[in-house]
Amino acid sequence: MSEFDHRQKSANQQPIKLAEKYAYSDNFKKLFSEGMQLVENSATFLDGPGREAVKDLNRAASLLYGTESMRLTTRLMQLASWLLLQRAANEGEMSVEQIKSEKEKVKLENLPLAEADLAQYHLPKEFTDLVEQSIKLQSRIVRLDNELYGGASHNDNTNINPVNDQIELISTAFGAKTYQ
Repeated sequence: MSEFDHRQKSANQQPIKLAEKYAYSDNFKKLFSEGMQLVENSATFLDGPGREAVKDLNRAASLLYGTESMRLTTRLMQLASWLLLQRAANEGEMSVEQIKSEKEKVKLENLPLAEADLAQYHLPKEFTDLVEQSIKLQSRIVRLDNELYGGASHNDNTNINPVNDQIELISTAFGAKTYQ
């Protein structure tokens, strides 16, 4: 095979999608476990210590706590839905058509984030930690979802940068922050 033929063959090969390997790996099982544990921890806090803690807050902080706890609950329900759907896909429990249909019901990109610096309102530290953890989990899942299924960031061809794409893939695979 000539050098030209070798280069041509290499150019026609598709890159390895790290996200697909990640989605079917033990690392996904760890992400799934972390996500479900966060859901459980949040529910336990909101139903117990959170109810007690809100009684000691001033009116503004109490209103913010209520708003942010609804956002937290909404965010976690969507993330848990995505995790359960991906696990079902991984285990072959659903057809491709079912997965696509259910996937349309899960909204990751527009989940509400905390609008204020929660710490400045003296909200319970455990609560602010749960909100922060859920936002980090959302970021990880959105990146993975975009790589697996395509998304807004992958459909916009005006800002293509293969190096940044690879950094995103690596950070998704290892659950790390990206540095751009």
